[in-house]
Amino acid sequence: MIKHLIFLLFCFIPLNIYSQGNELDSIFIELDKAMENKTLYIEKKEESIAALKKQFNTPNITLDQQAQINQSLYAEYKTYIPDSARVYLENNILIAKEIDDLSLLTYNKLNLIRIDASRGMSISVINDLKCIREDSFACNLMKKYYSVCKEFYYYYSLSDKVLPMEYFNYQDSLLAVTDQEEGGYPYLIYDKLISDKQWEEGRKIILPLFENAEEGSHLQAKLANNIGKTYEAEGNYEMQKKYFAISAIGDLKNAVREHESFLSLATACYETDDIDRAYNCISQSMEDAIFTNCYMRMLEASKIFPIIEKSYQHKLRNEKDRFFYLTVVTIIISFLLVVGIIYIRRQMYRLNAIREKLNDSNRRLSKVNEKLELINKDLSKTNFLKETYITQFLHVCSLYVKKMEAYRNNLNKKAMNNQMAELVSSLKSRDFIDNELKELYELFDKVFFNLYPDFIDEINALLPDDEKFSQKKTNSMSSELRIFALIRLGITDSSDIADFLHCSIKTVYNYRARLRNKALVSGDQFEDRIKRIEDPS
Repeated sequence: MIKHLIFLLFCFIPLNIYSQGNELDSIFIELDKAMENKTLYIEKKEESIAALKKQFNTPNITLDQQAQINQSLYAEYKTYIPDSARVYLENNILIAKEIDDLSLLTYNKLNLIRIDASRGMSISVINDLKCIREDSFACNLMKKYYSVCKEFYYYYSLSDKVLPMEYFNYQDSLLAVTDQEEGGYPYLIYDKLISDKQWEEGRKIILPLFENAEEGSHLQAKLANNIGKTYEAEGNYEMQKKYFAISAIGDLKNAVREHESFLSLATACYETDDIDRAYNCISQSMEDAIFTNCYMRMLEASKIFPIIEKSYQHKLRNEKDRFFYLTVVTIIISFLLVVGIIYIRRQMYRLNAIREKLNDSNRRLSKVNEKLELINKDLSKTNFLKETYITQFLHVCSLYVKKMEAYRNNLNKKAMNNQMAELVSSLKSRDFIDNELKELYELFDKVFFNLYPDFIDEINALLPDDEKFSQKKTNSMSSELRIFALIRLGITDSSDIADFLHCSIKTVYNYRARLRNKALVSGDQFEDRIKRIEDPS
């Protein structure tokens, strides 16, 4: 059971810290907005004061009414511009003397003494308090008198932070003359408990008053400041900052410039190393203290202002140095990046150049490979032609040897038999030669058509319709076709063609010239196209 409780406690603590942190952040955001809108709140205050001043223009206004307006203006100026508040108190003192109202005179003098107390006029205040004591008693204003005395000795203690015995005496006197049913009584009890260092008990009294106060009101700001003081005494910086910030927000919204919330908040922020906010708060505190001419506030702020400013300047120097180093590093990195980019671009240019060269080389290699493939293909076909024609050549040679042997034996036989007339007739006859040429051409035609069965169609594609060849007999060619068949086989010389076909060179030339002139393409292209007629296999 105990282990579970400890576990839940450890789970709750971080969640509580996290929620406090979020709450404080929200309060600080609101404070920053309020500081940005400070001018608007002051303008609103000035409008309220201007409206009160217009009441002086009321027709047939009485001195009592003027005194009431002066009192209202004093209340507006008291925490805004104390010097202006002093003017309207002095106006009321003149009115009190004119109407011979001792109570009004004493009341306004006590308020005037309170302003002088905040300005550090200690000797003058002590003398004035001595002089006014009897009148205060006579006018039943001792509660006001004790309150002013207590406040004076509070301001008097700001220089050394030690409350004098007179403060406690007047605190007790004020408690003694205050009815417990009065609204201000809980605040007096709170002051008493705080004086006795009973922080938590004092906080218990004032927290309900804070929660019931109107949000953003001057009363709530004063109560928040008092709660913050209890946490200040306990050393709880997070709660200090929370309530002092709430108090500062209320002071800004109500245009209160005679305050201590910003000074207390600056101290708490400084102690928690929030130097930026501490500097902003102490600057605000010093600015308002100078504006209100509140000597005691200026004295109090001037003690911590140099410390915070020194820390702030030190932080600025560190940030400046850090920024300088970061700038130098950034410049170096940028320089290296530029150098790297330039180097990379150069390398890319080189790579592109190399790639172009490689592509060019590849293209040339491709062309060379294509040529090689064509050459290999041509060589393969040439080899095939060679093999085919060598085979046929050997066959023909063998056959001719046999025929020549038979022809020789026949002639020899006739000679042996004295058949001279027949022998002479055989020698003079061309039948043998003609028959052999016929067989040779038939064999040539057969072998050629085996190799190029579409030869006639390919040639006809290059000729007009009236010049196209027709094949009268299968595997048979005319002499004109044999000329171009020999050209396809690589025999282009007219004399060689004439020798093979047993005709004149002129005949071969005429055949070639006639078809070249009739062809659908130029003469050179015609024979070149014939040379490139492919074997369909």
